[in-house]
Amino acid sequence: MANLAQKALNIEDLRKMAKRRLTKALFDFCDKGSEDQVAMRDNRAALDGIKLMPRVLNNTSARHAGISLLGKEHGLPLLIGPTGPAGFVWYRGETHLARAAAKANIPFTLASTSNTDMEKVYANGGGTQWFQLYVWRDPEAAFVTIQRALDTGFEALVVTVDSPVYNNREIDVRNGLVFPPKINMRTAVDSLKHPRWLLGTAGQYFLNEGKLPAFTNIHIPEEAKAEATGYVSAKSTSFLNRDDTMDWDYIRRIRDVWPRKLLLKGILHPEDAVKAVEVGADGIFVSNHAGNTNDTAITPWDALPAIVEAVGGKLTVIADSGVRRGSDVLKGLALGADVVAIGRSTLWGVGAAGEAGASRALEILESEILRTMAVLGVTDIPSISREHIRLPAELPASGFGQA
Repeated sequence: MANLAQKALNIEDLRKMAKRRLTKALFDFCDKGSEDQVAMRDNRAALDGIKLMPRVLNNTSARHAGISLLGKEHGLPLLIGPTGPAGFVWYRGETHLARAAAKANIPFTLASTSNTDMEKVYANGGGTQWFQLYVWRDPEAAFVTIQRALDTGFEALVVTVDSPVYNNREIDVRNGLVFPPKINMRTAVDSLKHPRWLLGTAGQYFLNEGKLPAFTNIHIPEEAKAEATGYVSAKSTSFLNRDDTMDWDYIRRIRDVWPRKLLLKGILHPEDAVKAVEVGADGIFVSNHAGNTNDTAITPWDALPAIVEAVGGKLTVIADSGVRRGSDVLKGLALGADVVAIGRSTLWGVGAAGEAGASRALEILESEILRTMAVLGVTDIPSISREHIRLPAELPASGFGQA
């Protein structure tokens, strides 16, 4: 897209561009959370409530934002987390995200609910790639997917542990959204109102493959395929309902068969973080699923300090949910996270302009990170500490006249 740098000055600009291009149902799926959107608002309020404590008169001319993460050097304290609808917002959008991540030298996480074969994404995306796993109604079937991800070459397995049942996303029900998408009168009218998506994404799938994409990275046993209809309700008995029997012993079984880095996504309690250490996880995502799972859950930003203290550096701590600015990233690092994951920011980017949009999102965040490092008075990421932020309880009750 021409002049993308001038059109998208921040992540919100990319969000608005994606909104114009995508169907209403698809944009809402990417943009909204569960129930009353409380957790989404709380994530932003928690980040906005943290204030930076700058230090001045430090020479910050040689700033760099690189980090060491799980034994590899990366260009930014960021990674792209799993976003299932990437391939619906842009033709083969998962590969576009992976390429953007590779160019920025940060990890990319492929969602198990993506619709481009993991082998194709891995081969064509390049860079550091991880695979995210949901465990469905048949927990044994997940081990077939795990082996496939291992054979493909993914460097880490990210097991989502905070979704034992389907999310109560009422907005998707009102929009009539199902996955894989189905053509009906309602979705047809919605698509006709958004010709750029209709021709550029749906049209490309029909032209090249004769149909809209379906989940290709989920192993569904033959006997379950007839009822596996995609994104289903919590009351459904379909195979593609989530597994509510998963427990710590199941994670131990995964640890036994997965020899590479293992991460658990959706930890909010310090005791669960300690259990993650005990079962041999290499890292955790401190996350409330960006407001998609439990609408009244604690924010990861409020949960981080206690979790960091509890694990005592015994595993890698990743934080996500609600990040929209480079300053948000630095706040997360100051709270003790080793790296911050983003999801919607680059999803909006790819929904707006494919790989170029995703790269623009990362460029924006990198610029904001480096700029904020300068005003904080630091030149590298390891220098950022708890001393660089003040939480709401630590701020004066009134702004002026305090001794």
